[in-house]
Amino acid sequence: MPGKGGSGPPGSGAGGRRGTRGFGTGRGRMGGAKPGAGTSGNCICPNCGTRVPHERGVSCYSVKCPDCGSTMTRE
Repeated sequence: MPGKGGSGPPGSGAGGRRGTRGFGTGRGRMGGAKPGAGTSGNCICPNCGTRVPHERGVSCYSVKCPDCGSTMTRE
């Protein structure tokens, strides 16, 4: 059977590699270069627009807006 046991071209068959372009070269789940990504940035209220500094280790989704009480999101 072609493609098994290394008899076919790379990327074919059950044991073939799919090519490595794109794997291991990304900057993380959220893109990495966006403002607000990482340890700095702000949490913003989608309801009233209030911004508070993001605290490392604390998800913005677990923070309540100090003005209106809505759940904050990451800017």
